Amino acid sequence: MRKISLLLCGLALTAPSTQAGELDQLVAAALKDRTIPAMAVTVVRNGKVEEQSVGGVRARGSAARASLDDAWHIGSDAKAMTATLIARLVENGTLSWATPLKQMLPLEGMRAEYADVTLADLLSHRAGLPPNSDEKRIEATRSDPRPLPALRLEYAQRALSEAPVGAIRTEARYSNSGYLIAAAIAERATGQDFESLLRQQVFQPLGMQVDTSTARRGQLLGHKAGKPLSGARSDIPPFFAPAGATIRLTMRDWATFAIDQMAGEAGKGKLLSAEGYRYLHSVQGESGSALGWGVKTNWPAHAPIRLLMHAGSNGYWNALVALAPDLQGGVLVAANAGEGSGAEQQQMQIVMRLMAGFAKPDQAKAAP
Repeated sequence: MRKISLLLCGLALTAPSTQAGELDQLVAAALKDRTIPAMAVTVVRNGKVEEQSVGGVRARGSAARASLDDAWHIGSDAKAMTATLIARLVENGTLSWATPLKQMLPLEGMRAEYADVTLADLLSHRAGLPPNSDEKRIEATRSDPRPLPALRLEYAQRALSEAPVGAIRTEARYSNSGYLIAAAIAERATGQDFESLLRQQVFQPLGMQVDTSTARRGQLLGHKAGKPLSGARSDIPPFFAPAGATIRLTMRDWATFAIDQMAGEAGKGKLLSAEGYRYLHSVQGESGSALGWGVKTNWPAHAPIRLLMHAGSNGYWNALVALAPDLQGGVLVAANAGEGSGAEQQQMQIVMRLMAGFAKPDQAKAAP
């Protein structure tokens, strides 16, 4: 799961909110980039899905049109779901934000530097961990018959035996390993696999329908070097799920999660207390990173709003989400094109074009 910037890349956009039909035009303009087979956009305003648009084909070379009801892969944007699961386990007393790693996951060979790392450190990329541990072994798990929790525990042991890449609990250094270790902690504490926990603790309470199987021919497919992918090799190995593999869902189901994240801060969420949501969305230290989210508070210059953002890709898809919880609005974009395509750039342009409409001075002043 490669790293993608969580920030706004300095785009200076001040356009007003969209007019009727403009969203379709934005998607059509993005799809002029022929490296992108299909793209979907969902706009949330006042805590509800206001507008959606989709264009393109399910797979390069296919005549089948992509639809909003198709399952879109959101990559590392699912890290916010993993963080929410951990927060649920904290609120029900199974886990604690304060317990040190040496107690939560006592592993032979753990380096002393990691002993006092917390769940919050792991989920905000402040544990000093490298992005991944031994990518050849990650790929080798495809043919390993052991249960996924066993593979994650082995991965955690290996990652925690490696030297930190930087000082712990300082700046954020993007790490998929932190999410895999957090999942291993949850699996050890509950005796359940991550997949069951996420389904029971996040998807079912929100009424979300999520497909965690690999994509099949005839479905919406990701692409590598312009060629559609299906089957096992169309995604990262399943044990990597806590960091953002295997999650495919409709744009509306993704929006359901995003809306709950925003509503939760006002005490109207279904998964956590208001304090729990606010903790997830709070920057840890001076890192600019919250738990499962990147946070930006100084854009746009004329009327800054607090943004929760994340980008995701498994190399074959691209997804981007930006939420303004204080205004109960946001934009979600997904495309079935990955590395080497123009999807990331086109998505950022669309998101910031649309989010600029939330940044009217009167709205910003009214925000709590």
